[in-house]
Amino acid sequence: MVRIALPNKGRVYEPILELFERAGLHIVDHSERSLFAKTVDDEISLLFARARDIPEYVENGAADLGITGEDFIEESGAVVETLLDLGIGRADLVLAVPEDSSIERLDQLENKKIATEFPNITKKFFGSNGVRVHVVEVSGATEITPHIGVADAIVDLTSSGTTLSINHLKVIAHVMRTSQRLIANKESRARMPTKMAEITLALESVIEARGKRYLMMNVPASALEEVKKKLPGMSGPTVMRVESSSPMCAVHAVVHEMEIYKIINELKSVGARDILIVPIERIVR
Repeated sequence: MVRIALPNKGRVYEPILELFERAGLHIVDHSERSLFAKTVDDEISLLFARARDIPEYVENGAADLGITGEDFIEESGAVVETLLDLGIGRADLVLAVPEDSSIERLDQLENKKIATEFPNITKKFFGSNGVRVHVVEVSGATEITPHIGVADAIVDLTSSGTTLSINHLKVIAHVMRTSQRLIANKESRARMPTKMAEITLALESVIEARGKRYLMMNVPASALEEVKKKLPGMSGPTVMRVESSSPMCAVHAVVHEMEIYKIINELKSVGARDILIVPIERIVR
C-alpha cells in the first residue's frame, strides 16, 4: 500500500484533487472533514494533512509520497526526494517593508525585526547575505506586523502582490519561488520503485498536457510542405494519406494553445482545410 499525503485545505486543495482525477487516480470515500480516503487503485490510499506538516510525514514514513509547497519543504529541513514540480500554487516568498519606509536594501535591516511564518528560511536568507536580524515568528496575518510595531519588515508569500498592496507594503527582495512538489520517502521509493514511478508518470502526463491542443486537418498534397513549415509540433506532424479524388493528406500535430489563434490563419492561407482542434487530457512521453 502506498500512502500519499495531500493538503487538507487552502488554495491548492481543489487543483490537486482535480490533478488526481485527471490522472485517473479517482478518489472515493472522501469528504472535506475526513483524514483518509481511498482511490480506485486498491494499492493507493490518501492522507489529508496540513501542508506544513507533510514534509515531516514523508520523511518519517507516515506517508510514502506527499504533495506540498517547496517553501514548506525548505522550512522543515526534511530529508525527502523531490520527484516532480506540479506547477500548482506558484508564489514568491518576498521581503517587504512599509511603503513609507526609507529601507530599500538588505543591509539597512541590520539588527531590525523581521516577522515571518518561515523563520528557518528567513534566518538562512539573511545569514547568506551577511545581515544580522531578529526573526519574529508569527502564525498568520504577517502583513500587519510592521504597522503595529511588531516588526520592521516581513518575509511572506505573495502570488499576485494584491495583499501586499492593500496593506501598503513594498517588496525590496525576493527570497525564493515556490510551487507544489511531489515528494517521496527515500526508503519507500527504494522499496516500491515501480509503483512510485507509475504514480509519478500518471501525474506528470497531466502536467505535460497543460496548455496543449491536438490539431487535425486535411491538406492538399501540393501544400503539404508549406503546412509543415507552419507547424511547431512536439516531434513534427503526423502525415497520413487520405483516400480522395485528388491527392490529399491528413496532418495531425500537438501545438500550444497560445499559438492556436495565429497558426489557424496561417494554415488556412497555405491550403489547410477541415481543421479540428481537440483538448488533450494526458501526454505520456
